[in-house]
Amino acid sequence: MRSVEMFSGCGGLALGLARAGFDHLLLVERDKHSVENVRHNISRNISYLGHWQVHSDDVRVVRWSVFKELVDFVAGGPPCQPFSIGGLHRGEEDVRDMWPEAIRAVRQIVPRGFLFENVRGLLRPKFADHLDWIRLSLTEPNLVQRKDEDRASHLERLRGEEDKGSYRVIVTKVNAADYGAPQKRHRVLFMGIHKSIAPLIEAPKPTHSRERLLWDQYVTGDYWRRHDIRKPPSRPANVTDRLTVDALRNKGREPVGLPWVTVRDALAGLGEPGSRRDISNHQLQPGARAYPGHTGSPVDEPAKALKAGVHGVPGGENMMAFSDGSVRYFTVREAARLQGLPDDYEFIGSWTENMRQLGNAAPVQLAEAFGRHIEGILSKACRSSQKAA
Repeated sequence: MRSVEMFSGCGGLALGLARAGFDHLLLVERDKHSVENVRHNISRNISYLGHWQVHSDDVRVVRWSVFKELVDFVAGGPPCQPFSIGGLHRGEEDVRDMWPEAIRAVRQIVPRGFLFENVRGLLRPKFADHLDWIRLSLTEPNLVQRKDEDRASHLERLRGEEDKGSYRVIVTKVNAADYGAPQKRHRVLFMGIHKSIAPLIEAPKPTHSRERLLWDQYVTGDYWRRHDIRKPPSRPANVTDRLTVDALRNKGREPVGLPWVTVRDALAGLGEPGSRRDISNHQLQPGARAYPGHTGSPVDEPAKALKAGVHGVPGGENMMAFSDGSVRYFTVREAARLQGLPDDYEFIGSWTENMRQLGNAAPVQLAEAFGRHIEGILSKACRSSQKAA
């Protein structure tokens, strides 16, 4: 499946989709530091990057029409700052709102499918009309806003034509931890399939759960044995988790699926910062401290969402918290593992800059889960059309 990606950052979404079987013809990213990192790894001939080409430019100048009939799939993560609290949540009034460009790419390429991701702040009531405008514009990207038409009037026209749309689009809120990422990262995904391929679509089912993690930790103890923890805590510190464990014990039935992946799971075998010369980007960053609202990530849970920050990295959330009350910053390599990037993916530049990129990245595990689901839909349709022919 050939694809292009816009707003590709340091490559989290692209790598997850590549693992799912998508072959990227082009990645477009404006941020020079992200481009340098991706190009650095491409130059190292890492096999899983394939023959990626990275275009360092503003997506607004890209002629997507040249990819029509060459590309099956479009993906990307339009800048989230317009819809995040940290970014002042100005929505469509923010000049960084690039959703019109994502819609333009779909209109000009006419792909078989697409996947876009953004922050869950987009689901806030304040942005309800804008969210509907994005969804309906992706449903029928050819119904463009007229020069003399305001956004509200365009939205009403889109609503009136929804049933005639070219794409089936679903908007779904997800927690990346439910798809195997060692991080409680809440995102909203826009998944679309051309109506000629699938009249109805649904999101992939979660594969991991908090309940199964609590079962492994406090019912069977398998989690602690796996990590050779000889004196594990006897019960969860969180009251809600304790009630869940009691209910699981009473029910006596193992939850289906896989357990959430914890920080300890993700960092297994990595060693302390600076302890291994064969691992890049694993150096201690001093200065971590906890303060109200910034207490770090407990090691036996999925991490809190990595943050990019508006004026630098809010370090309290980009650190791990140990049972003795101490904290330290995640190294770049540890943060990369939390986002699913492999150890041979190197980062160049400062800790702050690389943590900003990682804080903006899409978890590889989440991208792969949705990518495999979408690839399955597209491949099934392709096989059906071949049989019909």
